[in-house]
Amino acid sequence: MRSVYTAILLSVILFINSSSVLAKDEGVGIQIDMLPWEKVNEILPKYSKFTVMDLETGKRFEVQRRAGSRHADVQPITSKDTKIMKEIYGGKWSWKRRAIIVIHQDQWIAASMHGMPHGAGALDNNFRGHFCIHFYGSKTHRKNAMDLSHKLMILKSAGKLQEYVNSAGPNELISAYIAGIKQQDSKIISAISLKKIDSKKRLQAVANISLKSMPVISTEHVANEINLEVPIEIEWINKHSKRKIFNGNIYLARFSPADGWKVDSKRFLKDSGIFKEEAEN
Repeated sequence: MRSVYTAILLSVILFINSSSVLAKDEGVGIQIDMLPWEKVNEILPKYSKFTVMDLETGKRFEVQRRAGSRHADVQPITSKDTKIMKEIYGGKWSWKRRAIIVIHQDQWIAASMHGMPHGAGALDNNFRGHFCIHFYGSKTHRKNAMDLSHKLMILKSAGKLQEYVNSAGPNELISAYIAGIKQQDSKIISAISLKKIDSKKRLQAVANISLKSMPVISTEHVANEINLEVPIEIEWINKHSKRKIFNGNIYLARFSPADGWKVDSKRFLKDSGIFKEEAEN
């Protein structure tokens, strides 16, 4: 088994070394700043207007910041902007996070948004409420900490996702992996996975997923390991709103103790029933 994992990991490393970093793949050939929320809060004060560019599609729309102290509460400026935003989300509003770039004057800033109108809104834009844009270090209404999914999207926008994944410990990596599944983001899943899978199609079977339990793993205790078997409990909901529970193991491997951990996605998705679920639908 160790020799199999070693061969797979070598292929992954060679692929990564022959590819550009995410910022160059998705980014746009200019400098993208990953600024802390405290600084962005000064650059984009209340009522400021700026452009949002979706990283995956390249589509752009204009917004205005209306409120928010822990992150930016914004609204599309016109009905046309609302239409473009909805197109980015495939024609259906969603809480899913997306990697975006905020463009203000000559500055491009890594950010993350969700796509669900909520709360109050004041503009005549065919958008019922506002939506939230997060920057590095900003917080949600419910948590006094940065939302992991927003963090991953910001890292993705800034071209720092692979760097983050390569340095993540087992717990951090597994949490990021589950967050990637929740957001149905194939690039996050690919960055973490041991072997490339058709994750975009597979993950359509998962409407939601959460990590319920996982033991704390000391990075010092596993410093010389290249294979890990981590017991976890996850709860996930399929696209028919049926609740599923998985109590089992998630397998991690790396080429050497100096390399970053990778998740055996194919094994996990099969063991958890997600592969089976997709095949049945």
